[in-house]
Amino acid sequence: MKIKTRWINGIIEEADKCTTRMPWERGLRRQAFIASRKAAAALRETETRTPRPAA
Repeated sequence: MKIKTRWINGIIEEADKCTTRMPWERGLRRQAFIASRKAAAALRETETRTPRPAA
């Protein structure tokens, strides 16, 4: 059990040293991308005057 604990602690230490930014932390460009996807989804959900073909 001691080896497993030491291994886990080593992994946690290495993860704390990591400076690579994750995709969900990347600022304005990522926020703009998410906003555009939400806007496109909202447009698909709204009713239109012209009937859409059945899928």
